[in-house]
Amino acid sequence: MNLVEKATKYMFFTGKGGVGKTSVSCAIAIALADTGRRVLLVSTDPASNLDEVLHVELSSTPTSVPGVSGLDALNIDPEAAVSAYREKLIGPYRGLLPDASLKSMEEQLSGSCTTEIAAFDEFARLLGDTDKTANYDHVIFDTAPTGHTMRLLSLPKSWTTFIEGNTTGTSCLGPLAGLEQQQEIYASSVRTLMDGARTTLVLVTRPEQSALREAANTSAELREIGVTNQCLVLNGVLNSDTKGDAIATAFATREQAAVGSMPKKLTKLPTQEILLSAKALLGVEALRGMFKPEIATKTVALKTPNHALPGPLLNIVDELEKPQKGVIMTMGKGGVGKTSIAAAIAVELARRGHPVHLSTTDPAAHIAWVVENPIPLLTISRINPSEETKLYQNEVMLSAGSNLDEEGRALLDEDLRSPCTEEVAVFRSFAKVVAEGQAGFVVLDTAPTGHTILLLDAAQAYHKEVLRQSSNMPDSVINLLPRLRDPEYTRILIITLPEATPVHEAQHLQEDLARADIHPFAWIINQSLSLVHTTNPVLLARQENETTYIKEVEQLTTRIAIVPWLAEAPTDTSGLEKMLGGKPSLAATFH
Repeated sequence: MNLVEKATKYMFFTGKGGVGKTSVSCAIAIALADTGRRVLLVSTDPASNLDEVLHVELSSTPTSVPGVSGLDALNIDPEAAVSAYREKLIGPYRGLLPDASLKSMEEQLSGSCTTEIAAFDEFARLLGDTDKTANYDHVIFDTAPTGHTMRLLSLPKSWTTFIEGNTTGTSCLGPLAGLEQQQEIYASSVRTLMDGARTTLVLVTRPEQSALREAANTSAELREIGVTNQCLVLNGVLNSDTKGDAIATAFATREQAAVGSMPKKLTKLPTQEILLSAKALLGVEALRGMFKPEIATKTVALKTPNHALPGPLLNIVDELEKPQKGVIMTMGKGGVGKTSIAAAIAVELARRGHPVHLSTTDPAAHIAWVVENPIPLLTISRINPSEETKLYQNEVMLSAGSNLDEEGRALLDEDLRSPCTEEVAVFRSFAKVVAEGQAGFVVLDTAPTGHTILLLDAAQAYHKEVLRQSSNMPDSVINLLPRLRDPEYTRILIITLPEATPVHEAQHLQEDLARADIHPFAWIINQSLSLVHTTNPVLLARQENETTYIKEVEQLTTRIAIVPWLAEAPTDTSGLEKMLGGKPSLAATFH
């Protein structure tokens, strides 16, 4: 399959975090523009890194990409979208209503629900308003990691259904008038998503078992909402001489085993393979070489890295164990190994005799794929959005609805069907899990950066509301933000890879956390080739590149651990134990 030749007007690139969605979508956008077509590249990721990859400063309006005639790019900025959305609803009342009323409206439109609908509003306009993209031959969407993207792609249908069935004229966002103005655009978005002649969903994955399984799940979920025109990109395949090199051979063997066990539903999709690049895919010229093997695998004379490396993950676990309880949260860009690190820490703490609750806030959670067998003292759960929404709806109907008449209960039930209800339900469940840290260890694997920041933003917004009506709030919600800010209660671990984008995104995450008065406990550099011995030129080039980014991390924090790349994917006790680095790994030769 050739994606450039098969390109439709609208193309969505999605997949597990860290599979290379941004690199692939940028490379395709550049390739299409190089054929003389007009292309708009859009990031819907709250933690977008289009700017860094394309070497251009972007905003929420189209900006020309230097060096690529015909290519414009933009980021859907949640904050800018909220500001514009809020003003669109409040602006007509300025000068007509008292300042106190306007302020009340602004407060009502300051929650996470508004953030979501505002960003979605911008997305829907690009997809459903043909005038908005009339000047472009192609609109390429670089999306957030899978769970957040599935939420985004399901919203056009959710909001359309909610508006059509609403009889009260109100929603959790206030009057429905603002939403009804968008109803045709939302309906048009639904039609565009389901039109295979105009829209293609590109599942980007790597030759790794977890990434392929998530791609298969996403493919099925997309079909359920009517998005059937799908294809697959297998990114980062090692295709160079592996003879006589144990690490390169293990690398290739692990890839082949993953591809060989690919879910059947994926084998039927048109597929394009992209080779593992020897250098960082930053800048237009590097991206142009992504589909050219002779450029992607080209290496230059290498120097032997000579830099003292941080200690093993086991050292961090020793420190985390000292309080005998509390919350441990792994955060970072999608695909950096947050789930595996969280699981390794949880399993080790349980092995040492501590009761541990391992959970996740990631909508695309796959903890059960990592810890496949029961482990004494370890409880595993996930915050399932649909289940939490049903529980919350039932709770509200039993409490708030108990004193209402039949008409009142019907109106309350209708309001609870709003897509915003899910945000509230997930937030309350998150707060409840965090509260368990009072009595034992809770290890939380969080969603990729952008989604996690929105969750923490919600914590601050809800905290303001809590201060006004604490009598109606659960104790877990009232104390959530103070617990997250307490370094004795919550220890944040920032997980990264020794590569440009994961390190720089982690740096931004640390800055965002600081603004919320939350400070990381440690950084973990995962999947490092610097700890293994290889003679493969592509892997050697990537190994040398790591030194720059390890040094950058050392400028950002004083407590660091490094985890080696492992020949076998870290699943279950033996694989997770190797991540700790307490004894020489069977999969790696240490320098």
